[in-house]
Amino acid sequence: MDGYEALESIGSGSFGLIRKVRRKADGKILARKEIDYRKMSTKEKEQLVAEVNILKDLKHPNIVEFLERVIDREHSFIYILMEYCEGGDLAAVIKRHKERSIPIPEEFVWGIMTQLVLALHECHCGIAKNGDSNELTPRPILHRDLKPDNVFLDAKKNVKLGDFGLSRSLTNPQMAFAQTYVGTPFYMSPELISESVYDVKSDIWSLGCVVFEMCALEPPFLADTQAALSLKIKMGRIQMLPAQYSQELNMVVRAMLQVNPKRRPTTTDLLANPRIKNISVQLELKRKYVKQWTTWTKSLRDYQEWIKFLLSTFS
Repeated sequence: MDGYEALESIGSGSFGLIRKVRRKADGKILARKEIDYRKMSTKEKEQLVAEVNILKDLKHPNIVEFLERVIDREHSFIYILMEYCEGGDLAAVIKRHKERSIPIPEEFVWGIMTQLVLALHECHCGIAKNGDSNELTPRPILHRDLKPDNVFLDAKKNVKLGDFGLSRSLTNPQMAFAQTYVGTPFYMSPELISESVYDVKSDIWSLGCVVFEMCALEPPFLADTQAALSLKIKMGRIQMLPAQYSQELNMVVRAMLQVNPKRRPTTTDLLANPRIKNISVQLELKRKYVKQWTTWTKSLRDYQEWIKFLLSTFS
């Protein structure tokens, strides 16, 4: 990793830490996962490989960008270079508002929710090349651990969905069900709690929990024991959002938190919601404008450099 300058640690986990690094070539700040794989079980190593493969496939403005993987076999470390999100995570935003007893503005809630729907839509409905035939085929990806801690913000408060360590790619979309007990208890769907089969609708439940928490400043289901929490989730009874939030937002959240997964909306359904649709169109226009502006300024710089070259040549 000679091409990077190590900076401060910004997080830690069971097998290593996440560190800020500066790329020496251009000074860009990135995030680097530093994973010691010596103590990992075979299953955990397979999960790590799966995470990297999933990140390599996912290219979307609202998903943390994967840049590079480096294996240091001499010291048994794997380094994963990713986009650095200066704005921190959504959990910190919720915590600040809760400590100050200040509600999160509804406009902000809709904006975060829309970007998360767009990120999940890419996961659930995206396509990828088939390894054998090179044909483009559907490849539903379940995030399986959607929570405020895994929702990151860049310097401009754009959403970046991250931490795909528990994600799973479903290779058979026609039989798109999984059966593994994973995730964070407060955001687990009833089907996960029951250890039964589940699909992309489990991510929709988790999204509903995240949006509810942005409004109520606490998860929709709380309990002192795992058994009590499981019972509350299976019953699926939730309170109305605080009075300052609209009926429209209440309805969207309640739709996502339906106990029966068949009654929950898909990401396609959510993107058809007029409010979400309007915000997603605005986001797309903004991205196009930024892209055009970047292209124009680069062309201008190139033109200025060309003029300087001509002047220096013929002076």
